[in-house]
Amino acid sequence: MAVFVLSMIKYNSEDPPPQKKKKKMAESRTHVVMLPWCAFGHLIPFFQLSISLAKSGVHVSFISTPRNIQRLPKPPSTLAHTLHLVELPLPSLDPGLLPEGAEATIDIPFEKIQYLKVANDQLQHPVKELVAKWLPDWIICDFHPYWIIDIAKEFQLKLLCFSVFSAPVLAFFGPPGARSDLSRPEELIKPPEWITFPSSVAYQMHEAVAVFNDGYQENAAGLSDTERFYKVIDASQAVLFRSCNEFDGEYLNLYWKILGKPAIPFGLLPSERPERRNIDESWSKTFEWLDAQATKSVVFVGFGSECKLSKDQVFEIAYGLELSELPFLWILRKPNWAIHDHESLPLGFVERTSKRGKVCMGWAPQQEILAHPSIGGSFFHSGWGSVIENLQFGNTLVVLPFIVDQPLNARLLVEKELAIEVKRINEDGSFSRDDIAKSLREAMVMEEGEKLRNKTRDAAKVVGDLKLQQDYMEEFVKFLKTGIWKQI
Repeated sequence: MAVFVLSMIKYNSEDPPPQKKKKKMAESRTHVVMLPWCAFGHLIPFFQLSISLAKSGVHVSFISTPRNIQRLPKPPSTLAHTLHLVELPLPSLDPGLLPEGAEATIDIPFEKIQYLKVANDQLQHPVKELVAKWLPDWIICDFHPYWIIDIAKEFQLKLLCFSVFSAPVLAFFGPPGARSDLSRPEELIKPPEWITFPSSVAYQMHEAVAVFNDGYQENAAGLSDTERFYKVIDASQAVLFRSCNEFDGEYLNLYWKILGKPAIPFGLLPSERPERRNIDESWSKTFEWLDAQATKSVVFVGFGSECKLSKDQVFEIAYGLELSELPFLWILRKPNWAIHDHESLPLGFVERTSKRGKVCMGWAPQQEILAHPSIGGSFFHSGWGSVIENLQFGNTLVVLPFIVDQPLNARLLVEKELAIEVKRINEDGSFSRDDIAKSLREAMVMEEGEKLRNKTRDAAKVVGDLKLQQDYMEEFVKFLKTGIWKQI
């Protein structure tokens, strides 16, 4: 068993003397500051970790902008004394760069996200003022705030990087410096040499080009996303993952080995089975419809808020669902290219599929839907949080990845025989309605998909094991209190 004992940040003679910690109001309570990136695929996992830590008696200060905090779920009232949501106004930029009220990636087109990083970097000073006032035991941050490194150093505070990406994704990109001289996207289409076991986790060419252009090139904020991430990882005492050894221990152990510091799984944070009585009444007819469907017969369809799909892509998905002849519930956010809701779908689609499918526009109680007995499969983007939510309830997975880590998660799931990935044409990444229909039918009803369905049920026993996952959280809380991590 490997044991890691935390050593404090080293200071040289040119560093200013660290300030002494003030006596805390609750001397025995560990205080953690959370700094998530302002995308809901990041905010929600940080929020879920905050809830879990607060339930374990850790004092959590969750920092974000007012509008982002207002859009988070309401935390349990019982955590009022341990979880504090701290609002910091986002500095404004020229409206031509960042529209007023845009505080998350969901609010803006992709090309504007670089300016959201510019505005977020200007939170450095107010964050520093709060940190100086609180002097927390730990700062847990996302990939973006490289400036928190100097703040942590000045006040002699301990820093942890929470990767909302899976351990296989970070293992693919390697430790800081491993890919710093990446010069062309072709280097991303095969597993790197430091992955010493068989692995299919790599990008296809069209995906590699997008990742290279978006992640490795300097943007308006003055540095690339990978530079930010590597700086934060390099300065952190450990890297945290929403994971467990039973699911991807091979990649966790490898990442610890190549990084030279702990890769800590704090569990998959499965939710307790949600209660229907807490659902908004506006959804009552949808759940009545679900109640009338056969057990495990319905495909949930959802591509989240971060995947901004083109008209051709949305229409091809629609035609694929129609061809599959399977019952489905599609949660669709109105695309920016559609003025009215009905323009989001092919003409006549809703009428032709109304006897076996439903399309719901906008927000949806996703966990409650995925937990419903009639949901048997999920057709989605393979974002890590959604992977966990689906596997917890034993839903068969059909994946169609689009951005950042999603393609690597898709390859991992296929490698584990937990998903079918819709085929893409490698040159341009396009996909067809026929392949969508074929994949859905194989996953849901065909004999060829029986092994997949069995594997999914087996995975649910791990992902949905609340005691097992809570054991990981308890070990992580011990680490926060002692600075000692015993590799599980």
